[in-house]
Amino acid sequence: MEDSINFNEVTKRLPKHLHKFIVKQPYDSYTSQNQAVWRYVMKMNVDYLSKVAHESYLEGLKKTGISIDRIPKMEGMNRILKDIGWAAVSVDGFIPPNAFMEFQAYNVLVIASDIRTIDHIEYTPAPDIIHEAAGHAPIIANPEYAEYLRRFGEIGCKAISSAKDYEMYEAIRLLSILKEDPNSSEIEINVAQQKVEDLQNNMGELSEMAQIRNLHWWTVEYGLIGTLDKPKIYGAGLLSSIGESKLCLTKDVKKIPYTIDAAKQSFDITKTQPQLFVTPDFAHLSFVLEEFANNMALRKGGLKGIQKLVNSNNLGTVELSTGIQISGRFTNVIDDDNGNAIYIQTTGPTALASRDKELIGHGVSYHADGFGSPVGKLKGINLAIENMYPKDLEVYGIYEGKTTTLEFEGGIKIEGEVITGKRDLKGKILLISFKNCTVTYLEKVLFKPEWGIYDMAIGKEIVSAYSGPADPNSFENIGQVSTTKTHKISYSKKELKLFSFYKEVAAMRNNHKTDIPRLAIIFEEISENYPKDWLLILEMYELIYQSSSSLEEKLEAYLKKLKGNGYFNNLINSGLDLILKNK
Repeated sequence: MEDSINFNEVTKRLPKHLHKFIVKQPYDSYTSQNQAVWRYVMKMNVDYLSKVAHESYLEGLKKTGISIDRIPKMEGMNRILKDIGWAAVSVDGFIPPNAFMEFQAYNVLVIASDIRTIDHIEYTPAPDIIHEAAGHAPIIANPEYAEYLRRFGEIGCKAISSAKDYEMYEAIRLLSILKEDPNSSEIEINVAQQKVEDLQNNMGELSEMAQIRNLHWWTVEYGLIGTLDKPKIYGAGLLSSIGESKLCLTKDVKKIPYTIDAAKQSFDITKTQPQLFVTPDFAHLSFVLEEFANNMALRKGGLKGIQKLVNSNNLGTVELSTGIQISGRFTNVIDDDNGNAIYIQTTGPTALASRDKELIGHGVSYHADGFGSPVGKLKGINLAIENMYPKDLEVYGIYEGKTTTLEFEGGIKIEGEVITGKRDLKGKILLISFKNCTVTYLEKVLFKPEWGIYDMAIGKEIVSAYSGPADPNSFENIGQVSTTKTHKISYSKKELKLFSFYKEVAAMRNNHKTDIPRLAIIFEEISENYPKDWLLILEMYELIYQSSSSLEEKLEAYLKKLKGNGYFNNLINSGLDLILKNK
């Protein structure tokens, strides 16, 4: 990855497992029509949003290096973004939510490398560079919002998913790809749409990840700020959509005060939003985020936390009261009548850590087959093992070379010879290892002597449970890169010829040399062979507006004719209005 991607001071801090999501921006594959689409959307947005967006928007465009005339290059954006402590990387469409948020936690903006087609110029369900670069980037120039975004990523990447969440992610990713590809068949799109709808109707109880994604959607993507009567736009989805940025401020869209209740409000990415949430200021966003985080397993731990990890069927971490962290795929938890976890168990590669650093000798190669440990206090002893001094441990028969029996309040019994223990820097005992060890619960055997050394994690309670590993370096392959790739559109010779005309017109504009006879020839070609292409005609009209040439009259008449098509009407009218305003 380092050979093909230029890492800077910010992106160099990214953990290795995120590198696989980064792709080289395919700048040379952007067509001249793509560039024209960018220019049209940006011109429309800047003109309109200067009146209705949060005050940070226009200043943010300058601070983040976003040009109106050309699709930005990652290298150029990064040179400017570093001044505000951020960076940008290019990715292939939607990436898994945990990975997306982890990038944010490192102050890295994830930018989808593709750009919407002209047929979806007003709105696309697929993430694209207009949405990411022109939508997200400008607002992060506001320090308070940037810190909210970073903190959101830090908390969000720890949210626990359900087993169905990844399936939903893949279904939405496929649908967005198909909808954006002009070569997709209607049957393909309908099948994918039905898959998404079926999953939406059968997700069951919303997971932590589903809820925090809702909060992300209603703030970072589709947020309004100010008062319910006169809100301003700050969400990237609205800032990058010509159509919805106007619709969202009308009475047709319900405005709701932003509270933690937004976590329960799901959304449909393929449709305009029927309601939006309004935050009074950016500080309130952080208040709600912390309120939500206080109810996550990350901060509450306990039986419910470990149960969430078991149900997720994904890599997660449990932290006990001593600070020892167990990372792996949790498959079993035994609880008592009081609702306390008394034994936790992983299956497959597991790593132990403290303070997010793997304990020496306790990585996935050593715990390749899983890990199990009791949680709680010893039966009949008020002093928890974690609070025992060396003298206490000796009194209770927990010292090297001693064959002992430890019975926990929950009913877990450990019988074996103590080999050694591990402590943290402050001397708190984290781990006790046994040989010739048998672990039982009632009549069930949980560990047998022939299985080898038994390592018992020390902790009277689970204080935290979260998605992902404590130490990312413990696991080689964290997160999955989707096997469904964004479709690279193949163009016909006829389309490539059209793009060459776009390139000619752009060159005239950039060089300030308008060749009206040549434009007349291009117009004849377009009107004869590309009767629905309105954007190039508009770009040509802009070049010769008020030239008093016969071509100007022909282009104007042609645009009026195209406006007869209902879809083109608003797009052409908006373009003409802006030409008139700027001359």
